[in-house]
Amino acid sequence: MNDRTSALDALVFGVDVQSGDVRGDAPSYATVAYDGENVDRDVVSFRKLRRLVEREEPAILATDNVYELATDHDDLVRFLRWLPDGTRLVQVTGAERPESLSRVASRHGVPYGKQPMEEAEAAARLAAANVGHEVTAFTDTTTVKVSRGRSTGKGGWSQDRYTRRIHGNVKSRSREVESALDEANLDYERDVTEKYGGYANATFTVEAAPDDLPVSRERSGDTRIEIERERRDGIEFEPLVKRRDRVLVGIDPGTTTAAAVVSLDGEVLDVYSTRTADTAGVIEWLVERGRPVVVAADVEPMPETVEKFRRSFDAAGWEPGTDLPVDEKLHRTREHAYDNDHERDAMAAALFAFDAYEDRFERITRKVPPQFDRGEVIDRVVTDEVSVEAVLRDLSDDDESDEEETSHEPRELTPEERRIKRLERQVDRLEEQVESLEGQLETKDERIAEFEDELSAARREERREARERREVNRLERETERLERERDRERERADELESKLERLKTLWKLDHSDFADVSEGRDLVPVKVIEQFTRDAVDAADEAYGLAAGDVVYLRDASGAGRSTAERLADTEPRIVLRDGNLSDVADEVLFEADVPVAPANDVTIQEVDELAVARGSEVAAAVEDWERRADERSRERKSEMMDQIISEHRAESGD
Repeated sequence: MNDRTSALDALVFGVDVQSGDVRGDAPSYATVAYDGENVDRDVVSFRKLRRLVEREEPAILATDNVYELATDHDDLVRFLRWLPDGTRLVQVTGAERPESLSRVASRHGVPYGKQPMEEAEAAARLAAANVGHEVTAFTDTTTVKVSRGRSTGKGGWSQDRYTRRIHGNVKSRSREVESALDEANLDYERDVTEKYGGYANATFTVEAAPDDLPVSRERSGDTRIEIERERRDGIEFEPLVKRRDRVLVGIDPGTTTAAAVVSLDGEVLDVYSTRTADTAGVIEWLVERGRPVVVAADVEPMPETVEKFRRSFDAAGWEPGTDLPVDEKLHRTREHAYDNDHERDAMAAALFAFDAYEDRFERITRKVPPQFDRGEVIDRVVTDEVSVEAVLRDLSDDDESDEEETSHEPRELTPEERRIKRLERQVDRLEEQVESLEGQLETKDERIAEFEDELSAARREERREARERREVNRLERETERLERERDRERERADELESKLERLKTLWKLDHSDFADVSEGRDLVPVKVIEQFTRDAVDAADEAYGLAAGDVVYLRDASGAGRSTAERLADTEPRIVLRDGNLSDVADEVLFEADVPVAPANDVTIQEVDELAVARGSEVAAAVEDWERRADERSRERKSEMMDQIISEHRAESGD
């Protein structure tokens, strides 16, 4: 293709099969580039055609049959997905039931020839004139996905820092895309997958075509942007220019002119009224909504203004036998909305006209074969006042004269050409396979990266939980230790409190203000030892202390040995009151230590809780009695010792 000076707003390519078949040997295509003034022609292979479209990005790629570019429905979808965002595929011969290219070209005054290059040029010129249907498999909803440009399983940094950087860049790029969509005032929905450090991906579902987006596909560093249109359920054919169907029109003229449009099936399509627009403005409004077959009025005779509208469209006219009564107009329009009486009258005129023609429309419809346009047949029958058969015959004659065999017999290829085409097909298949495998590889890499992220997160969570479990166990052990220590301290506090209470009692007993126990002062405290054992003596000392000058009461004085007696003697008690008899050893130890010992029965002992008191006079008397007995005992001992010494001396002298 040569450089051109564009006369159209955009470039149009027209293509037609030159030789071969897209379903068999690699075909060649007659290709025409048309810009409104200049026409460039060339014959290219399918691969070269694709490269040419990718390079030039024409506004329209036009053909008389889209299945000359694709083998089947799925292949056509793949071809549409491959087309550049700004390029539309147009079938100029119609939608699912296309007409012959010769007939379409003749109807629109476009030069036509039977050669492939001439058909390609006709297709280009027709598409440039907005003739044909755009072939689409996608909606105007586009998905923009911002994701990672590389796997998080690699990198020179530590794994966490590397992953955090990638996810942070994806998040930053996603915000840039979001800002661009906001600035373009596009409606969208956002779905974000948050990962460690930012986003793993962000998907924007935008209500716009890809060429209307302020972003494009890209892959750079840590991020990439993918753009994909939302797939329709099937292949659809949308007219380049909205089709103007045949309609019935009701007109109510006057200071306020009203018009109503009704379909050939009796459906109210639109209603309109104006006080400012002239006849041309109303006609323009009607042209945008269809091709009038019948123009109707609600009065008889038809007003001149309504007649002008009828003549402008070369349509049939309808008027009632007498002026339509208001109540009938109200009844006929009761199921439809209108803003004023003028719109009601125009709508009533169109609906009564439909009622008048309904049976005739049904008869015509029953006679029209599927391959013919029902509206066109009705239009010609009603306006030209001819029979349905004549219209169908006329249309059939046009088809027979225009439709001729346009198949192309490809020449027989040489072995080298066949081998080249076979290799080209093999290369195409391999390239598609490589592309598919690369896509699968990228998907798997992303999946692996997501699993690695999830695994890392799970491991971090497991380590955190393990640390928490260890900390909980340590705290539980510490709590148990502290509870045990608390219990011990409580026991100790209870013991000390009990000891304090006992000491307070003893203090009261030792002081002159012990009025709550006795009115006089002839009482002394008595410290009770339950049993004359070393453990019992130690327990009493621990409980309330044993000090010099204490009065000690042994509940059970039997069984004490020397060490126990010495332990008690070390406290230097004032007197030991006993129940039961002391052992000889204990008695000797206490006597030698000058510790008075007396029977408890000699002293009146009164117990106060765990303590006891005795009369001081009786204690003093017991001490005096012991001292007296101790003196006697000492004298007896001395006498015995003297007798023994004398006996021993005599014995020695007698020898």
